[in-house]
Amino acid sequence: MSAGITLTGLGLLIVVAFAPAIIYLSWIRSSERYRTDPWGTILGLFAYGAFFATIVAAFVEAALVSVGTAASQAYPAPEFTLLNGNSTLGAFVLVLVFAPFVEEALKAYGVVRNDKEIRVVADGPVFGASVGLGFGFFETFLYGLTGYLAGGLLAGIALVLVRSVSSVLLHGSTTAMFGYGYASSKLEKNRGAAGGYYLLAVGMHSSFNVLASLGAITLALGYSSAVGGYADALGLLAAIAFAVFAIDHVVSVIHRTSFPAAGGSLRYNPPSIARRPPNPPAAGR
Repeated sequence: MSAGITLTGLGLLIVVAFAPAIIYLSWIRSSERYRTDPWGTILGLFAYGAFFATIVAAFVEAALVSVGTAASQAYPAPEFTLLNGNSTLGAFVLVLVFAPFVEEALKAYGVVRNDKEIRVVADGPVFGASVGLGFGFFETFLYGLTGYLAGGLLAGIALVLVRSVSSVLLHGSTTAMFGYGYASSKLEKNRGAAGGYYLLAVGMHSSFNVLASLGAITLALGYSSAVGGYADALGLLAAIAFAVFAIDHVVSVIHRTSFPAAGGSLRYNPPSIARRPPNPPAAGR
């Protein structure tokens, strides 16, 4: 353990990263109005996102960077320079293209592997959000740990808090939207919904990364550091707004699709009100 890290500081960083994620998780779970999924299922999905999807994604992305860098060095053609992880352009390709596809696929698998538990359409976004929030929690903790090592505990905590109102919500929202598409495909026989909503999740993820990287993109285009600083602040605010809007939309989708309905229908058909049998005809009529 680094001399700059203490067990108390590390524990505090874990708590600060975990608390918002578990609050969001409880909020999402309670958004289903007629039934809530068992905590065991929800926490299992959260753990999958945190400790499997996050770690595997890191290895896959590192392998892609390694292979891409080697290819760009062996074949110095313009198209291969896009894959060079040591270049600015290659780094942007990783963040804006490779990472969204890889991470959303791994998170989506967490929903698919629990498809037998999906009984109403709202379960899909709830399951997806659970996986995504787990992913966001552990990724945020790792970023916070890096900030702790580089600038101290307060820097690490500040980074965790910023990511908790941006990246964590974004990861929960993107996988929730895939979960909605997957549940619609499974219960409504809506062909193509799972694939379409996976691409939507990738697009949301990539768009968020563009906003979060606005300062770096501005600097890469040759603008001054002052302009880059303004772009960085603007991009951060826009990314937070994007994430908040996305999770609010997810909650509205869960509300709209959580009604119990035969056959998993997206539409709620209220139970018929028991009707009294017609009065018998009066005697003598």
